[in-house]
Amino acid sequence: MNVYFDASRRDHQEALRALWYATYPNKELSGLISDQWKEMGWQGRDPSTDFRGAGFISLENLLFFAKTFSNSFQRLLNKQCGKRATWEYPFAVAGVNITFMIMQMLDLQYSVRYCVNCVLMICHDAEDEWAFDLLYCVAFMIMDKQWLERNASYMEFNEVLKSTRVQLERELLMDDVMRIEDMPSYSLLL
Repeated sequence: MNVYFDASRRDHQEALRALWYATYPNKELSGLISDQWKEMGWQGRDPSTDFRGAGFISLENLLFFAKTFSNSFQRLLNKQCGKRATWEYPFAVAGVNITFMIMQMLDLQYSVRYCVNCVLMICHDAEDEWAFDLLYCVAFMIMDKQWLERNASYMEFNEVLKSTRVQLERELLMDDVMRIEDMPSYSLLL
């Protein structure tokens, strides 16, 4: 979580390319700096400028989501469900913000931090090294669901992100949640 995205590192460049081809398998990428990235919801031609405080893990989260739950990923990317706002959230940048929100959430007051750490530990004990990634995917689905329920626009993104965090905390505190897959909102991925 402390690894910043470094556009000069070959492994980071390859991860970015992998995200492109997981997202658009039949579309050639013209370069790591290209207007094509805007299609995915990056703010400009160079996605490396959007990682900021969330770092490399936010790219890993997006890549995990694209590869593991490709149908859900594509539905959100292409805004295929529900009545959408005219001015939607930029998909990839939203993903970076969700990673950052989860990182902040893990440092919350003791009761929630303890609960999240227990869930992560349980997932790890179950040989599931992808607990953070799964939590990320669930959070993205919750965020989009709340976006639609509120009929939100771009200017309301931070409010929706805050309510997403509250929903995640609420679900992680449930007595019967022993792993990420036990969260009620996990079903949104399926």
